[in-house]
Amino acid sequence: MYDTLERLAAALNLDSPERETLRLHFGLACARRVEHLLEDEQARHGLDALERYLAGGIDRAALQQAAETAARLANSHPGSHSLDGCGHAAVSASYAAAKALAGQALQAAEYAAYAAVYGEGGYGAAMEREAFAPEFEWQAACLAELAEAMKIG
Repeated sequence: MYDTLERLAAALNLDSPERETLRLHFGLACARRVEHLLEDEQARHGLDALERYLAGGIDRAALQQAAETAARLANSHPGSHSLDGCGHAAVSASYAAAKALAGQALQAAEYAAYAAVYGEGGYGAAMEREAFAPEFEWQAACLAELAEAMKIG
């Protein structure tokens, strides 16, 4: 399933400079999907800042500041000392938010998928490739819908 997302991203030329808005919208959608797993309110505020940026409510400097804060939060997350996956889900969700704010949409999607799988089935589920299929299917459909709405592709 991730292959489908990668092929779609390549067909849309997602990493090109002219696709920044699509990348930011897609990264935001993926991170919002696992937002409930974020443990730090500042990480949620970062997603709000990205949303405001996309709506024209804040400038690039404010977005950059929010991205730096999100990266710092993700890099300093304490993680989990248990094997239930809860802490892993929170760490992955934090990285999904940070990558979304940085405009790294595919990385945000991948971290969001890990967060969703850890959050649903714990650490053991993350070892099963098929556990990721529903999330990757949603992500590919989301990216396609966003591209269509923006008249890209």
